[in-house]
Amino acid sequence: MVEAADHSSNHIIQVRRLVNQFGKHVVHQGLELDVRKGEILGVVGGSGTGKSVLLRSIVGLRRPTSGQVRVFGENILELSDERRSQIERRFGVLFQAGALFSSLTVIENICLPLIEHKNLSRPQAEQIAAMKLALVGLPSNAATKYPSELSGGMVKRAALARAMALDPDILFLDEPTAGLDPISAAAFDNLLLTLRNALGFTVFLVTHDLDTLYTICDRVGVLAEKRMLVCDTLENVAQHPNDWIQAYFNGPRGRAAQHTAT
Repeated sequence: MVEAADHSSNHIIQVRRLVNQFGKHVVHQGLELDVRKGEILGVVGGSGTGKSVLLRSIVGLRRPTSGQVRVFGENILELSDERRSQIERRFGVLFQAGALFSSLTVIENICLPLIEHKNLSRPQAEQIAAMKLALVGLPSNAATKYPSELSGGMVKRAALARAMALDPDILFLDEPTAGLDPISAAAFDNLLLTLRNALGFTVFLVTHDLDTLYTICDRVGVLAEKRMLVCDTLENVAQHPNDWIQAYFNGPRGRAAQHTAT
């Protein structure tokens, strides 16, 4: 388990009284969350607790029913379109399954945000994109391949390179190791931890992977009962009396992951 740094006075994301509702179905009711600058925060919860909905609410892909989402000290729900766009350029997002554009090569996928948001020429964008590919450990010959020609682990690394194209201050990752074999998943976790330590960005990570939680997360937040039931170090979270938490962290797989991490 990684030692959590003390960022208690420096919250890069603040969620207050968040409500997300679909028709009569309430997913979040009065959810509160603080994310500290520079930490890797893992968010877990049972099926239907709204992990991805929370991520989408923070990055601006879904407008909450009510509540407040402050990022970099600004309430993104009250910003003009132009200002919100400026804030969102400081985000990097890796969606489930990578979500690369299948009709573009890997390097074209990474160049796209650079050309669109930085107004770079194609040669300039390709030079930066090649650096991002090297940063995530992909060989240079992967640049001209299409997503369908890559392994699952390479797709995730290419998607991470695209998420990092604009040098974001916050990375949002939705189940980044889902579908990977244990070796590829562990390699991705180690890569993410290395990049965070080197570049200092903040990571908001939705996952169900216990190995990821024990290996790289500074804190873990648990979504349950329509709110963030607890958000603390993994050791403290695992002691919470909630039935789901006990079954998840102290069941056979949880004990195995804890043993591996130690």
